[in-house]
Amino acid sequence: MKSGYVGVIGRANAGKSTLVNVLVGEKVAIVSPKPQTTRDAIMGVLTKEDYQIVFVDTPGIYRAGNALSESMMKTTQTTARDVDAIMFVHDGHAGLSDEDIRLIKRYSSGNIPMLIAYTKIDIMPRENIPEDVKKLYEAGVECDVFPVSARRGTNLKKLEEGVAALLPEGERVIGEDIISDKSQKFMIAEIMREKILLKFDKEIPHGVAVVVNTFEMGENGVYDINLDIICEKANHKAILIGKQGRAIKEVSSFARADMEKFLSSKVFLTTYVKVKEDWRDRPSVMRDCGYDIKKS
Repeated sequence: MKSGYVGVIGRANAGKSTLVNVLVGEKVAIVSPKPQTTRDAIMGVLTKEDYQIVFVDTPGIYRAGNALSESMMKTTQTTARDVDAIMFVHDGHAGLSDEDIRLIKRYSSGNIPMLIAYTKIDIMPRENIPEDVKKLYEAGVECDVFPVSARRGTNLKKLEEGVAALLPEGERVIGEDIISDKSQKFMIAEIMREKILLKFDKEIPHGVAVVVNTFEMGENGVYDINLDIICEKANHKAILIGKQGRAIKEVSSFARADMEKFLSSKVFLTTYVKVKEDWRDRPSVMRDCGYDIKKS
């Protein structure tokens, strides 16, 4: 059988996490229309009779502006070197710039086999697809291009089979009943952060982290979850809480509903908002927030 690790690489907001979730068939990564949604390398495992694909979803390629985003870019670069194949995800709806081509060539020019998942074809003119594919081949990009729509499920089976074909022969690298390397506690924090990303605009979501203090199931089958939302500024805290606490109540309600769906159980959720100034440039605080920041 075919088996191995596939780095999911691409620009921020190209649709990487959505694509991985659909291919795996379970929610293993949060999604939002904002860049920097994914901050960690997250594995999603697809096991079939003839192959096992371990997708490694990475932070979107984004200009680093602080220690956290710099660490995220290092995670992406390290993943691209350590996998068996690369699935480069390109947002077809956004067009194909010269910079996009240079980025794709950078990842396709090594010894690791690669293909391109050309996404969001359901919201773009179909005639743009062959034009962009032609640009890539004329620029010297020789890997296969798979136009897909994660939302509509278009061409996903062909993409899946194309990815599997790039992998080496070998036994399964992950147990077949495992779909992700992340814990339930990790996903609970990510679900909370996802809802914040979806509700609040501009800078606040990027400056937010979530720390789960308590994650326990009681004898009645209800999960008791207590978490802190960490932000960088006092005015951000005020916005997150909202007038008379309405904003935090609303976002917590949305998060709790998704947590209950994820855990298949009732959830009693308690949230607090705390300020830790410039935490994204403070490695010790980032580690406290659960990010794997290596000490220098």
